Amino acid sequence: MVAQSRTEVKNSAESSPESADAGPEAGAGTSSDTGQPPPEEGFVLAEGDDADEPEQQVLVAGATADPVKDYLKLIGRVSLLNAEQEVDLAKRIEAGLFAVEKLGGESGAPAEDLVAEYEWLAEDGRQAKNHLLEANLRLVVSLAKRYTGRGMGFLDLIQEGNLGLIRAVEKFDYSKGYKFSTYATWWIRQAITRAMADQARTIRIPVHMVEVINKLARVQRQMLQDLGRSATPEELAKELDMTPEKVVEVQKYGREPISLHTPLGDDGGSEFGDLIEDSEAVVPADAVAFRLLQEQVYSVLETLSEREAGVVSLRFGLGDGQPKTLDEIGKVYGVTRERIRQIESKTMSKLRHPSRSQVLRDYLDLT
Repeated sequence: MVAQSRTEVKNSAESSPESADAGPEAGAGTSSDTGQPPPEEGFVLAEGDDADEPEQQVLVAGATADPVKDYLKLIGRVSLLNAEQEVDLAKRIEAGLFAVEKLGGESGAPAEDLVAEYEWLAEDGRQAKNHLLEANLRLVVSLAKRYTGRGMGFLDLIQEGNLGLIRAVEKFDYSKGYKFSTYATWWIRQAITRAMADQARTIRIPVHMVEVINKLARVQRQMLQDLGRSATPEELAKELDMTPEKVVEVQKYGREPISLHTPLGDDGGSEFGDLIEDSEAVVPADAVAFRLLQEQVYSVLETLSEREAGVVSLRFGLGDGQPKTLDEIGKVYGVTRERIRQIESKTMSKLRHPSRSQVLRDYLDLT
């Protein structure tokens, strides 16, 4: 039974267009016609040795500076398949999966005389899978082109689409009668759109919400053509069968962040961030006034005793900006809370005296 399957797979493989290009290998020759190696030369310092640029740029054979062009050239070497060839490859893949299941099945290892046959079928199935994948890579490229300019690079879209193509090869059922490209298109599109939902946005939005945002965008475009104006949230809500509040919420989710470095104007001399006020920035005039106030306060505190000045500084947070309670100050000086209150009251009375308060009247009203 297995031998018969192997014979059928061999015949199918021979009829398939798989072939490998073989080229002559270049032999290594000597450096002169006499066959003698060139004489060794010492290192000679030349004027061009200080140059930063290399005299000759070494490139890999066939490679260019455009990775997309290289990729398209590479996948274009594999011929497209017709319906019969797709079915043949699918049968070989199915036989390979069957062999893998037998080799690693829980029912027990196969007979020794069948192990080699199963291993051959498994390897042939892997080769058929790779051939079916490589022959349809151009389908991924054609579908990925439709999603460019939406936040993901072209090669990234192709990569995600290839993952969907692999899934399609694994799930393809040739017995249904439809072409593989028809079946694979859905899987490729799903892989690309899911990747865009997860990766294309700066702030990730769940996939189901991305679908709602896209649906809202389609309805907005259609109603703009029908009405000749932008639709109101109420009109969109009626069309989408949701509340106007939900429409406004979805519209907020669909907004894209704007970089603060976005250039403005034709010359690009300014950026968007230049127009945004820094709410935490200190006004220069206020900073100067605050500095002068600090100097005046400290000059007044110098007229008090060390304990009185310390209590006032801690009470109002003049040092670190954190006001202390009476209990906290009492622990610092080793006295009771009541004693600190008395010192504070006495000190504030001294500060209100015209001899001291007159200096601060331009900044504070102590009355």
